Amino acid sequence: MIIDPLENPRAVAVPENPGFGLIYTNRMFTQHFTPEYGWYDARIQAFGPLPLHPVAQVLHIGLDIFEGTKAYRRPDGNLNLFRIERNMARMNRSASRLGMPQIDPDTHIGQIEALVRLEHEWVPRLPGCSLYIRPVIISTEETLEVRVGRKFLHYIFLSPVGPYFPTGFNPVSVYISHEYVRAARGGTGEAKTTANYAGTVHVAEQVRHLGYQQVLWLDAIERRYVEEVGAMNIMFVRDGKHIITPALSGSILHGITRESVLKLGPDLGYTVSEEKIDVDEMLDDIEKGRITEAFGVGTAAVVAPVGKFGYKGKEYRINDERTGPVAQHLFTTLTDIQFGRAPDPYGWIRQIKVD
Repeated sequence: MIIDPLENPRAVAVPENPGFGLIYTNRMFTQHFTPEYGWYDARIQAFGPLPLHPVAQVLHIGLDIFEGTKAYRRPDGNLNLFRIERNMARMNRSASRLGMPQIDPDTHIGQIEALVRLEHEWVPRLPGCSLYIRPVIISTEETLEVRVGRKFLHYIFLSPVGPYFPTGFNPVSVYISHEYVRAARGGTGEAKTTANYAGTVHVAEQVRHLGYQQVLWLDAIERRYVEEVGAMNIMFVRDGKHIITPALSGSILHGITRESVLKLGPDLGYTVSEEKIDVDEMLDDIEKGRITEAFGVGTAAVVAPVGKFGYKGKEYRINDERTGPVAQHLFTTLTDIQFGRAPDPYGWIRQIKVD
């Protein structure tokens, strides 16, 4: 790997409230792929614009995938990566679905570690803040043909971030879409590709005008079964002790935080299950008090309590729109492991030592 010298690097400056995805570090990683050479020209260089041909496939048929993970500042000043092996496995599954070349997971993790180590001063020391890591692969092949690409660019950039929601760890409002859908089984719903998100932003803007922060998507066939929220998987608590989440159906993203909660739950005294969740039954359970909490889970937000749902013009409030004890328990346990404030009995943490 080549490390290019930096000319006139910006001074490290992370404000008390960095927002989410608004600030970027001085460096990024890039490498290229062709069938003849495989992945080549791996280098860490100055962060900046990418040279891209106007006919690049990514611009015309959306041939791209990405991942999202974080580096966390430990109390001793070193850094933690959380379950990054799972991110690399998911990225390779996404690549396979879109006909892209895979990257050796150990090599990919090494590239991320090298970049983060060089940019470690950008990892916030502020409570609740971290360094977001975004690996991306795009097709740079210059063609208008709708076919598998042959030339690719892999790049990684870093962003100091605060809480995903400006309101922090407080209940959010979610509107259930009955008109539009996110993905269908057999499509690309399980892949982390921008096409899955591009079709959702207009709907998200519509629900913001209704006073809601996120959209909950239903299945594409019957418009009946709960799938996921725009930026998170969704979970519910029944009778204060049983955590349920939609079963993976072929159109739901395999969330790493989701997977972690399903592992943590029984160790924290809860029962867990993956089920087919009927939206009408779910809302009826909220009204009758059988569902006592709801929350989203994901890398960006970690755990985000849901205070109310909107559906077909009616509101359904949960726990008086307050954060529930299960969401709080899971959030505290997960973040304590991620930030190194508690032991990691699962082998989820990969530590980066910095000078």
